[in-house]
Amino acid sequence: MSSPSRRTVLATGSALGGALLAQGLPAPAAAADRDDSTTPDTPGPHHGAPDPWRTVLDDADLVWQRMPTTWYEGPYLGNGLLGSGIYAEPDAPTRAVRFNVQHSEVQDHRPEFGSLFGLARLPIGYFTLEPVGTITAVDWRLGLHDAELTGTLTTDRGTLTLRTLVHTSRSLLAVEVTASPGERGFRWVFHPADAISPRAAFKPLPDGYTGNPPAETGDHDGVRAAVQPLLSGGQHVTAWRETARGDRRTLYAHVAHSYPRTTALPTALKAVRDAARLPYDALAATHRAEWHAYYRKSFLSLPDARIQRFYWIQLYKLASAARRDAPVMATSGPWLEPTPWPNTWWNLNVQLEYWLIHGSNHLELDAVTRALGEFRDNLAKEVAQQYRSDSLGIPRTTDPHLVNGAAGTLTGYGVGIPGQDPPTPEVGNLTWALHNVWLSYRHTMDESILRDVLFPLLRKAINYYLHFLEPGPDGRLHLPATFSPEYGGDTRDCNYDLMLLTWGCRTLLDTADLLGIDDPLAPRWREVLARRVPYPTDANGFMIGADIPFAKSHRHYSHLLAVYPLYEVTGRTPEERALIERSLAHWVGFEGALQGYTFTGAASMSALLGKGEDALRYLGELMSRFIEANTMYKESGPVIETPLSAAQSLHDMVCQSWGGTIRVFPASPDAWADLTVRDFRTQGAFLLSAVRRGGVTRWVRLVSEAGAPCVVRHGIPGAVEVRDGRGHPLRYRTVDDGTLELPLRKGESVLITARGDRPDLTIAPVTPNAPAPRWGLPV
Repeated sequence: MSSPSRRTVLATGSALGGALLAQGLPAPAAAADRDDSTTPDTPGPHHGAPDPWRTVLDDADLVWQRMPTTWYEGPYLGNGLLGSGIYAEPDAPTRAVRFNVQHSEVQDHRPEFGSLFGLARLPIGYFTLEPVGTITAVDWRLGLHDAELTGTLTTDRGTLTLRTLVHTSRSLLAVEVTASPGERGFRWVFHPADAISPRAAFKPLPDGYTGNPPAETGDHDGVRAAVQPLLSGGQHVTAWRETARGDRRTLYAHVAHSYPRTTALPTALKAVRDAARLPYDALAATHRAEWHAYYRKSFLSLPDARIQRFYWIQLYKLASAARRDAPVMATSGPWLEPTPWPNTWWNLNVQLEYWLIHGSNHLELDAVTRALGEFRDNLAKEVAQQYRSDSLGIPRTTDPHLVNGAAGTLTGYGVGIPGQDPPTPEVGNLTWALHNVWLSYRHTMDESILRDVLFPLLRKAINYYLHFLEPGPDGRLHLPATFSPEYGGDTRDCNYDLMLLTWGCRTLLDTADLLGIDDPLAPRWREVLARRVPYPTDANGFMIGADIPFAKSHRHYSHLLAVYPLYEVTGRTPEERALIERSLAHWVGFEGALQGYTFTGAASMSALLGKGEDALRYLGELMSRFIEANTMYKESGPVIETPLSAAQSLHDMVCQSWGGTIRVFPASPDAWADLTVRDFRTQGAFLLSAVRRGGVTRWVRLVSEAGAPCVVRHGIPGAVEVRDGRGHPLRYRTVDDGTLELPLRKGESVLITARGDRPDLTIAPVTPNAPAPRWGLPV
């Protein structure tokens, strides 16, 4: 993606910032591709006031006053590549603490065994911190602001005081331990894992598949290393060293992966030697600075203390698990554990994992756009040979390079061919993934995303459908049988595919117009929109497809994508609204197979309809039934998409910007009488700041980064005043009651208030309605 120069950013930010500060409001955060110029020590909106980011982040810290025993309970650290989950050693919970060491780039390279085995992520191993005595207590805090775990481990022989981080740029695990006299003999032990697909613990092995040989551990001039050779060639290496400075001992550990060459060992040794020259405090200083700048790109505060803490934990989790130059997140992020899902899943998981980056103003974490662009050639290989010249597809599962390698369902799931089975014809996943890319474009208005990634890939993804569309006796265009994730059974005119096909053709036409492309396929795309068979429905709402009604409990909302997230069916008419309400109620009315993301989807669909109470109720169901102590989530194994998508559901309650209109606080439940948002990124590349007090929106500010058309449904009751960044009246056009069209050029801002009102423009956390327990394992 293209990005403005730092000189341009600073010049624009200076002019904008001065005008906004004259209004009493802090300058907007930097764009997603740039560092936030606000430093961690900058005071709050008013000199001497508490820093709002520090306040909400400190309040959201997770605490442990009981020993965590699983991945779902313990602290976790990461930087998108290296990850560590921390909990009691299962075989000796009072004798050792496990610090897992996993890495999102470490995988096998045997495509003949598919993405589930031969290309799976591989477990690396773990360190155990083994005190002298028996563990009797813990008192830990995962400080979000600094992204560090601190606290004490108490034994019957003394205490161990810990400081722990995974450095955001060095990809280094550092653990500093200060021991009391009775615990100075504690030790670290590394335990290499068996380098075999984690799916092996859950499913049969493919014929001929074996695990890789054992790791070889040795000393290399004071640095220990576990070298894991791979049968396919290459290696991954965990290197570590412990250094003493006074009464403090610090463990430094790094993981490197190389394929097909065996260069990981010198890379890992150098990384550890370089880091070990620095005391923990020096590493922490650069680590903290990057995290502080990260958080300041946006701000959200709401009066439900438990949910507000959950939200900020998801922002921490997101930056711990994702970065643009890292692999697209696998189902468990960088924190690999025994799981039947040891790779990247494209029929829902990826899409939900990355929605949060847009509104929170963190496009710097967008690995989806980067990976689809970089590895597009592999997508042609995932469709049948006869379609590869003009079509692309992505199967249900791939490795980080978008390779599936499946020879059958035991090893992975191919794209399939409509009307044929096996393999299961699950053909819409690439188009849905490209919707995420489209969102990245819409939130930045960076045309290079359209030109370089979205248009060429979407053109071929939709072209795959065009091979199979056929007119029926009714004169409409129909699709042969395809598969709707994960309902079971193939059906003609599958809603999953029809909805994605419709969005894809509309988006291709819009994109071609924007880029000035006279595409010879444009008439065909228009024909599809004009003649496509209507979405199959019955008395209960949207069906799975023409042959399969929705008639059993099902966790997935694949049959409802036109409602959310595509916003193709939005309730514009009473009949359409009734269809959405009927479909939603019927879907969630079947208990049995519902899972966490069922309720995040239901919350977002309710928010679309403006039903804040329903959205909050669905989030309550999620929190009480599915979210674990540390805000992680499980379905047979560890998966992380659902909590991240719950944060997006909160976004949908606070702001929506589909269809060219920005909607401010569109689905706020009565309990959320007070809300504060700053630099929430919307479609059209606007940064939104707004405050709601006592159930009334007091002011709305928008900053335009791209000069796109600006239409805002502000929600301020009665007559309004509209002023530019200098405080001068700004002309506007009233679209309807409460909706304005504003003439904002690139770099300009607007402030909307009630007529005659001069509200306090301070950005500050809102007061919680009631106390709530912290996340983690508090007493």
